Amino acid sequence: MKKVFFLDFDGTITKKDTCDAMIEAFAGPEGAALTALWEKKEISTVECANRAFQLFQANLDDLAGFLDTIGIDEYFPRFLAYCETKGYPVYVLSDGYDFNIEFIFRKFGISLPYFANRMIYDNGFQIACPHLNQACGRCGVCKRTLMERLKEPDAQTIYVGDGASDFCPASHSDVVFAKGRLLEYCREKGIAALPMEGFQDVLKELERNN
Repeated sequence: MKKVFFLDFDGTITKKDTCDAMIEAFAGPEGAALTALWEKKEISTVECANRAFQLFQANLDDLAGFLDTIGIDEYFPRFLAYCETKGYPVYVLSDGYDFNIEFIFRKFGISLPYFANRMIYDNGFQIACPHLNQACGRCGVCKRTLMERLKEPDAQTIYVGDGASDFCPASHSDVVFAKGRLLEYCREKGIAALPMEGFQDVLKELERNN
């Protein structure tokens, strides 16, 4: 069966959530409190980001230097190679930032289509959300809408993620690989999900069912 993969970025492809990590590094405890409010769905991605950015003590060079310390899942390149040999499309859907994704992909030689919020810097950081669902407005990037647009007829939709922005798309996928808060959510809601620690587990499952 043809498969289409939709992947979260922060904490799924990367070893650390770049958004949480940069808020911790540059916005301190007040920024962490905003993240907690976002995770409880008390504020939107847009509000969380713009309020956190007001606290930032950093510029783009500081952010780039910070991102240079963040690695990716060691098995991710092997996963991409496997998908390429099978002809499986892979899309990255992130409620994080294009700057972070571009930096990490460039560093590790990764080329993938991705959808994310735009980070704007002009003597300060701002967020722009070209993939916002105005009817909902919680996430800056509506992953569910993008999945519906990108999935192929008769293809199995597979989602891989770890966090709160993955709850909705996971609920509308044929197969879910989950860890962290996403795995907890799936178990709470009775959503079938394959537990994973990293892409080695995704590969094992794919090769087992090949």
